[in-house]
Amino acid sequence: MEVCAKRRYANISAQKCRLVADQIRGLPVERALNVLNFSQKKAAALVKKVLESAIANAEHNEGADIDELRVSRVFVDEGPVYKRWRARARGRANRILKRTSHITVAVSDD
Repeated sequence: MEVCAKRRYANISAQKCRLVADQIRGLPVERALNVLNFSQKKAAALVKKVLESAIANAEHNEGADIDELRVSRVFVDEGPVYKRWRARARGRANRILKRTSHITVAVSDD
C-alpha cells in the first residue's frame, strides 16, 4: 500500500529542494522526520510538511501503522517560473526568475 501527498507551486527552486529530498529517500518515516527537523534549509520545512501529510493520509485513509512506514518515493518537479523585472541604471531592466516546484512524497509499509 502506497500513499502520496503533494505540495504544488512551492516557492523554492527544484534544484535546491532536491538536495533535501535525496537525503530522506528510502528512510523510515521516523528517521526521515528527524533528518528534516535538524536540517537548516528552507526546503526541509516544506518537505517535512508534505511528509507529515503523507503520514496522516496513510494513517487516516488506510489505517496504516506509522512504525512500519518508509519513504518509498520522493521527487521534486519544476513548476511554472514567474518572471519579474528589476529596474537598473540608464533605463534598463533585468529579468528576475521566481522559480516554483511541485513536491511529491509517497510512503508505503512494504
